[in-house]
Amino acid sequence: MSVIRKRGSVYVSRTESEADGKTGQWVNFDHFQILRAIGKGSFGKVCIVQKRDTKKMYAMKYMNKQKCIERDEVRNVFRELQIMQRLEHTFLVNLWYSFQDEEDMFMVVDLLLGGDLRYHLQQNVHFKEEAVKLYVCELALALNYLQSYHIIHRDIKPDNILLDEHGHVHITDFNIATVVKDSENATSMAGTKPYMAPEIFQSFLEGRPGYSYPVDWWSLGITSYELLRGWRPHDIHSNTPMEEIFLMITTEKIHYSSTWSKGLVALVKKLLVKEPESRLSSLKDIQNSPYLADVNWDAVLEKNLTPGFIPNKGRLNCDPTFELEEMILESKPLHKKKKRLAKNKSKDLSKESSPLNGHLQQCLETVHNDFTIFNREKLRKSQPEDGQTSRKENITCSQTHEEAEDGHNNNVLGSVCTTIPS
Repeated sequence: MSVIRKRGSVYVSRTESEADGKTGQWVNFDHFQILRAIGKGSFGKVCIVQKRDTKKMYAMKYMNKQKCIERDEVRNVFRELQIMQRLEHTFLVNLWYSFQDEEDMFMVVDLLLGGDLRYHLQQNVHFKEEAVKLYVCELALALNYLQSYHIIHRDIKPDNILLDEHGHVHITDFNIATVVKDSENATSMAGTKPYMAPEIFQSFLEGRPGYSYPVDWWSLGITSYELLRGWRPHDIHSNTPMEEIFLMITTEKIHYSSTWSKGLVALVKKLLVKEPESRLSSLKDIQNSPYLADVNWDAVLEKNLTPGFIPNKGRLNCDPTFELEEMILESKPLHKKKKRLAKNKSKDLSKESSPLNGHLQQCLETVHNDFTIFNREKLRKSQPEDGQTSRKENITCSQTHEEAEDGHNNNVLGSVCTTIPS
């Protein structure tokens, strides 16, 4: 029997016929041609795909369900999905489809062929001041948009800023993003240490009453400094103790290059003010900066300004070893998924009765039932054509922002799937 639940403005069916796209409303793995692997994270991988009917190219992130359960990452995946389904902006990597099969959860997003800023830093690209100036403007518009949805990204860094083929920036990876109510703060220890604002460490070490949107603007300041100079203002690494980091941030003086303009130095300094109350932390703050007084913000939003750095169109702008690893080292390669799943279906797995297998199976079923299917293409067709989707019309999240609050995500998966030893 079909079970259909209304989630926001999207109806989600749990029947196999609707979930696998037979009704024409949803998409699945078979609707895409896999072209090549281009990246990987702690529990997910990314490949370039082409949708067979429209021939449009996308990036597809896929996450193994069992690994996510074992590493207690399902909540983060679900939260990322919930957040991304609500958003669509020029300077974000936007979600187009989400679907699942027995093995994996899939997120199909905008394909950005310009590579991430970390890759270009590693290629010894020297970003000139005009290039970084435009990045700051574009990222400020994106952060302002996120803030309008009560979202703190919490991981702004070169690795999570992708370039399109023309050189414009797009924020990606909402895996540790959080949603906060108007007057509340986030409290979780989350982020990448070299880019985390002092109030996050202070909250953890000294009991400060949490933190809010200014942490993303601090990260923007650190990122801007790194792009301009080639290294970060503080010598912080993943294994640096938090007490040492906090002391470093609060006592060490940041050295700015004598080759930078005074206006640029003033802007970065204001992004790196230690007290969040005094830090530049809104679009209005940025627009009021004397250094950006000459910026045409409408032209920025419309991508009418030419970036100072344009990625090489003759190359993929990513590490080629990802493709090699997928072909040689991956035990469950994506291109063999169809045969593998067909073989699994022919086996009778119900005879496995060990406690671990039983609990794991229960967790997998919970993940399957709670996963949200999403199709922006169909959603767009179902909405009236009005040129620009309004903010309220664009909310298609499976749950409201209150349900995805920082530290309050118990509803996302329930208590059945706690960490399983691998």
